[in-house]
Amino acid sequence: MLKTINKILLLILLSSGSLSLLAQDNVIDGVVAVVGDEIVLKSDIENQYYQLKLSGQKDIKDTHKAKCTILEDFLFQKLLLNRAKVDSLDVSESEVETNLNRRIDYFIQQIGSQQKLEDYFGKTILEIKADMKNLLRDQMLIEKEQNEITKDVTITPEEVKKCYKDLPKDSLPLFDTQYEYAQIVKKPEIDEREKWRIRKKLEDIRQKILNGGSFEAMARLYSDDLASAKNGGDLGWVGKNDLVPEFAQVAFALKNKGDISRIVETKYGFHIIKLEDKDGNRIRVEHILLKPEISDKQLMIAKTFLDSVRNLILKDSLSFEQAAEKFSSDKTTKYNGGVAINSKTGSSRFTLNEVADKTTRDLLQKMKQGDISSPFLTIDPQTGEKSLKIIMLVKKIPPHRANLKDDYKFIHDLCLNHKKQKTLDNWVKKELEHTYIRIDDKYKDCNFNYNWLKEKK
Repeated sequence: MLKTINKILLLILLSSGSLSLLAQDNVIDGVVAVVGDEIVLKSDIENQYYQLKLSGQKDIKDTHKAKCTILEDFLFQKLLLNRAKVDSLDVSESEVETNLNRRIDYFIQQIGSQQKLEDYFGKTILEIKADMKNLLRDQMLIEKEQNEITKDVTITPEEVKKCYKDLPKDSLPLFDTQYEYAQIVKKPEIDEREKWRIRKKLEDIRQKILNGGSFEAMARLYSDDLASAKNGGDLGWVGKNDLVPEFAQVAFALKNKGDISRIVETKYGFHIIKLEDKDGNRIRVEHILLKPEISDKQLMIAKTFLDSVRNLILKDSLSFEQAAEKFSSDKTTKYNGGVAINSKTGSSRFTLNEVADKTTRDLLQKMKQGDISSPFLTIDPQTGEKSLKIIMLVKKIPPHRANLKDDYKFIHDLCLNHKKQKTLDNWVKKELEHTYIRIDDKYKDCNFNYNWLKEKK
């Protein structure tokens, strides 16, 4: 498992251009290309080529052709970066820091701990950040320049139709069966006596810590946040927007390293928080979470309530949409008729493997359009929160190749991206006319898509 995580981590770091592993193997470096005031190094090409092989593409038959493709990718990025600097585009230090910390936190989560990350690369966390920071800033500038070039590109419905007509139909993806469904969610009430019991237990833990007990040991023993409990409750570096408001307010009010918070209630349960470090708008904290148990009685009350709502809908006393708005506890769906939204795609369609809850998946496969399920228990995969829900199958779309009728948004976005790419292509051609380009003779036989060699055509 660790070997797999290490491979993934290495790929991420290499793809960001952040750490030159090949330089550690005494590869003689040199300038392969110059684009305006920017350069492409031999190690840039070699690192990316190594990444291709590491990602499983070991059947690369033409090494030189692969490196030509890699070089052109770098030339394109450097052209954008050069123009971004000429245009005086900028990204703030806080933007870079936020992005950098988010990536570092992700790497740490993947490999297990900060110490393991440092051991893996033989560098301190500050040295790893230093390696990444300037290159990350360049990446953000490149993205900003690209967005600037294409920001005014729009597409009309007529253009979408023409684009679709011109697309080779066998180039369009095949979609598995997709489902659109609506839901009404009822969160059971938590008994006040249960809340008191959890508060009392957490306060006892808090007092033991204040009397000299180890916060980390208590987190491992008692915390219901299993992901952080194994790391002693450590949540890593986070910003206010990474935390629910109630938690953030208390956590950011802590002033000194080692400070322990009062008990704070959030949608996840009850927490105590320990401040580990502060750095501007980000903090590093540990927490212990205890979740109140929902009684069988409260689950039955919620189920009975949803049964009565379902009966009203079946009797046409009110529509599913009206019932969702009036009764659903799910704020993300109650005001759009209860229709569930796929967080991966932003659309209302799901393939079965995109539906997180197994019971919902099983029901959707058996239901007919317009069917409304009986109430069933579901557990939020992120919070572990229990709730009851009923669902209605709005639409079932059989397996099909992408088309205008069933997949207009997909086709629209595809054609818009094509139009943006044409805008970028035209921009590159014009930019090359007045940008200094020099490429090593070794790559002058490359079959580039753009005229980087500035040959007369």
